[in-house]
Formats: sequence, C-alpha cells, structure tokens
Amino acid sequence: MFTGIIEEIGEIAAITPSGDGWRLTVRAPKAASDAVHGESIAVSGVCLTVVGSTSDTFDADVMKQTLDVSALGTVQVGTRVNIEKAMPVGARLGGHIVQGHVDGTGSVQEVRPGEQWRVLRFSLPAELAPLVVDKGSISVAGTSLTVSAVSDPDAARPWFEVSLIPETLQSTTLGDLAPGDPVNLETDILARHVERLLAFRTLPEGGSR
Repeated sequence: MFTGIIEEIGEIAAITPSGDGWRLTVRAPKAASDAVHGESIAVSGVCLTVVGSTSDTFDADVMKQTLDVSALGTVQVGTRVNIEKAMPVGARLGGHIVQGHVDGTGSVQEVRPGEQWRVLRFSLPAELAPLVVDKGSISVAGTSLTVSAVSDPDAARPWFEVSLIPETLQSTTLGDLAPGDPVNLETDILARHVERLLAFRTLPEGGSR
C-alpha cells in the first residue's frame, strides 16, 4: 500500500529481457539503501517486487501484462521514474490510498503554465471517466493529485486536469511531461468499490443477468 507521496526520482539503469517480460534495474539510492528482497516499491505508480539490490539500485521483474497495460512498457535506459516505498503501519497518510495497481494509461493533452503552478490536462480511457471527479483524488505516474477539472459526462474524449504546485513539479517527474507523453493512472479505490457495488444492485432478482 502506498500514499502517492513521491520519495525520490529514480532512473532506469538497465532493462534485461526475461522470458516475455523484463527485469528492470532502477537507480534510486534512497529506496535501495535499505531495500530487502521481496518488498514492494512503486515505480511511477506500478507496484514492483524487489528481487535484488545494491547500495544504490534495485532489481524488479515486470511481467508482460504489466508492460502491456502500463507506461512502463515505454521506458528506456535513462528514463526518470517516480519512486515510493510501501507505507509503514502507523505512518501519516499524506496523499490518498494508492495500491500500485494501474487501471490504465492516459496521455498529456495540454500543458498550461502559470506564475506559481502548472495545469496539465490528461486523456483517460472512457471506462475510467466515471471514477474521476472534480476535487477527488487520482494517482498519476504514482503521484497523489487532486483533480481540478473534468470533462462533461457525454464528452467523446474524456479528460481531467490537475494543477501542480512548484514542489510537485520539482520533486516528481510530472514537471518533465509534454503533450503526448503517456502516464500511468490509478483511480480512487473508494470510487472503484462504489462502482462495483452499484453494478450488483442493478442485477435482476436472482443475482444473474
């Protein structure tokens, strides 16, 4: 479990084919310094399991499905990534509950700079649009953000916006984004549970369609 509060910006140090997936070596000195085999680390919002580490890198295996459904499939050696270690029990929840289970990917549609902040508009898959609400929470590339605007329910191409303060622009990879760049998206787990509950309530009596 994570909070979406990024602890450091890491870098993809190596990509090694492994069956139909990859083994990633990520350079992240803070996370790697006390990483242990089997622990979870979120890499740009994707929960990965540590299978090896050095003083400044850790290795993680990425299965084909993860490469297909997340933006990790587009990384190259040198790509910067957001890093967050799992939340310890008893810690403050600074962002929101993030599982590291990516729902899908979006892409940057527009970047609007301001004097003190930057507004980014992202596309998102149509099936995720009902789960994203104005002033609600969303994880973008592993970063916990507050939605500042959403498209109308009948929009042909759904989108949402976030307003980023200087700290977020400096401390995460979101400050590097340009139109067209892909990002991992994870919607609020509470919204997903509500959607699932409502789906069952619409079933005819007897519990099957």
